[in-house]
Amino acid sequence: MTRVDAWIWAVRLVKTRPQAAEACKAGHVKVNGVSVKPSHAVAPGDRVRVWVDHRQFDVEVVDDIRRRVGASVARDCYVDHSPPPPPKELIASMPRRDRGAGRPTKRERREIDRLRGRG
Repeated sequence: MTRVDAWIWAVRLVKTRPQAAEACKAGHVKVNGVSVKPSHAVAPGDRVRVWVDHRQFDVEVVDDIRRRVGASVARDCYVDHSPPPPPKELIASMPRRDRGAGRPTKRERREIDRLRGRG
């Protein structure tokens, strides 16, 4: 049995162990459909769902490892049931503000609210 924060770090779903613990505390990690603390133990057969960097990973634990391993070995420790990432055309078509442009103006905030269906 391995801690869930150590396991998602060891199989390279997150970059650092503190990020894994923070994701657990924020409720972004679920084991078998239940939000868990970083100390929750995972065992082979458990289903782990992680929300990291605007992407959802849904994996089934095959091997419980404690140490970080290479990417090829890490892929053997879980079965990936994650949905495919959104197409690049969809991401590229989303409007973005220029970097350093500051906060949106009141007019731009109203337009954003209208686009999101809040106004």
